[in-house]
Amino acid sequence: MDAPLTDPGHPVTGGRARFAASPVVLVLIAIATVQIGSSAAKDLFAVTGPLAVTWLRLLAGAVVLGLVARPRLAGRPASDWAWVVGYGLVMAAMNLSFYAAIARIPIGMAVTLEFIGPLGVAVATSRRLRDLGWVGLAGLGIVLLGFTPGELDPVGVLLALVAGACWAGYILLARPVGRSWEGVTGVTIALWTGLAAISVPVIALGAWPPAAATPWLQGLLVGILASVIPYGLEMIALRRIEPRVFGVLMSLEPAAAALAALVLLGEELRPVEVAALACVVAASIGVVHAPGRPRRDAA
Repeated sequence: MDAPLTDPGHPVTGGRARFAASPVVLVLIAIATVQIGSSAAKDLFAVTGPLAVTWLRLLAGAVVLGLVARPRLAGRPASDWAWVVGYGLVMAAMNLSFYAAIARIPIGMAVTLEFIGPLGVAVATSRRLRDLGWVGLAGLGIVLLGFTPGELDPVGVLLALVAGACWAGYILLARPVGRSWEGVTGVTIALWTGLAAISVPVIALGAWPPAAATPWLQGLLVGILASVIPYGLEMIALRRIEPRVFGVLMSLEPAAAALAALVLLGEELRPVEVAALACVVAASIGVVHAPGRPRRDAA
């Protein structure tokens, strides 16, 4: 898995490479797994805190991808290391701030606020009026999804916005990392970096997970669902997809989060949330299949 599946910017031909050359499919799978992982992580907060859950997630991802990728470290230029270290630090900050947010506010609301980051990337990098229209529709969905009765914890809101800013940085940094590091080696090194960074406050505060099998096994599951699968797939996809398109595809995140919370945590959907999900799904389909767009993912 540490060999590049495709050359960035060049379509792959042939039946076996067809799935690898479909970044949209890879991103959709990543969205589903990361939101299932988020619900599993929130369930784990009953026995340990967001800092420990973040550490477990990064640990699981670093170990599993490290065994699979076996990154080649020698002979790398300094620029490669600069990109991947920055990527790892942003990844760690994104995970920690998001988990701290969902400990205070509902997952659907946290993802809604967090989405401001990728939506901002989509707006900033768009050069087509039609694309801005799809982004506007996605934004309408986010606004609708945000109508929640009662007051939200302001600290939780702030943490979700911080996670959104980190998410924007993740989108922009993942592309150069994917070009510099083969396969999933870049995300593997980034996970090692993020794990080292998060280990500092864990050690300083003594915020270790409980010494019991269940939280460690559940943390491993969270790491596989929320880090190993989505980061690996997104890294492959981001070599062949524009940051703007990736950003709008991420508009599916609130829908996936709400659905996962409904199934796994029993959070019910209201009519306004259903309308919001329709908006973001329509926007995602529209931006991917807009007429006249060169298909970089065509086989």
